[in-house]
Amino acid sequence: MSEDELRLLSATCAEIFAAHDDGRPPAGAWDPELWKALKESGLTLVSVPEKSGGSGGTLHEAAAIIGAAGEHAASVPLGETALLGAWLLAEGGLPVPAGPLTAADGTGALTARHTAGRWQLRGRLPRVPWGRHAAGVAVVVVSEDGEQAVVLLRPQDVTPLPGLNSAGEPRDDLSVDTRPEPDLVASVPPGTADRLRLRQALLRTVLIAGAAERALALTLSYTTEREQFGRALGRFQAVQQQVAELAAEAAAIRAAADAAVALCDAEDVADERAAVAVAAAKVQAGRGAGVVARIAHQVHGAIGFTDEHPLRLATTRLWAWRDEAGDEAYWATEIGGRALAAGASGIWPLITEAE
Repeated sequence: MSEDELRLLSATCAEIFAAHDDGRPPAGAWDPELWKALKESGLTLVSVPEKSGGSGGTLHEAAAIIGAAGEHAASVPLGETALLGAWLLAEGGLPVPAGPLTAADGTGALTARHTAGRWQLRGRLPRVPWGRHAAGVAVVVVSEDGEQAVVLLRPQDVTPLPGLNSAGEPRDDLSVDTRPEPDLVASVPPGTADRLRLRQALLRTVLIAGAAERALALTLSYTTEREQFGRALGRFQAVQQQVAELAAEAAAIRAAADAAVALCDAEDVADERAAVAVAAAKVQAGRGAGVVARIAHQVHGAIGFTDEHPLRLATTRLWAWRDEAGDEAYWATEIGGRALAAGASGIWPLITEAE
């Protein structure tokens, strides 16, 4: 898909999201009408192979849709469905159920035993995004003998313990004690849990890029419309400096996200250079999210903190998403570890793609 076609796709998504802005549900809820509109438009399973029940398409196209969702603070698990849940099920050749999905890494949270051809899962999955609303939860597990598998947990297989992030999005602990049917479990290659971890970070980075652009747009609009001492706020040099810094941070986040998406689309997230790109993008997004939110609120003043103002929808998500799927320190440590592992002869190719 060309750049013009990606922009058209983003614009189409923005129209759908904007049409549902006024009917935003309360904290912890989701928007079934928005989900219905997205599903009817074929946007909920983009990048999932058609043979698995998806819409096909590339990671670039999925990122354009998810970025628009982040920009409009969409109250649906769009990225969790296509980029995580459905992808993970497709990797194992499992059926992709209709409805919203989510995913979790159960390798350290669930005790998994595989005996007599059946799996037994027990434990608690912490802070699963949209867990209470999911038609299915795709989980990576590892048995006691090291066998790695993906399991489709249905709503009757889990007991949600509701929670929220700072933006009011569902982040639920899921209590699990079940013996899933054999046709809901599939073996997957070693490293699948690590690929899921990287895709989770990529998802949050793309969402942050969208939310940062929303905060910038609202700030530019406010400084143009709001007057003080007889002139628009945007005419004051001190304000211009702040807005310029905000714009630079938003652009840096977008550039890092786009670079990571491009490498993951070309090489798969398991590629060493793609993994470093994802880690670097999450560091950039996490650091920049705080700067964007701080400046946006400084410029808006008290009104930006009110429930009625749309700025809080962007900034509370920036604060929440920067810590989810690993914060800056976590991913900076990841980059350092990979750089050390590459050694003196491998560090330059790792960060520049040069052979």
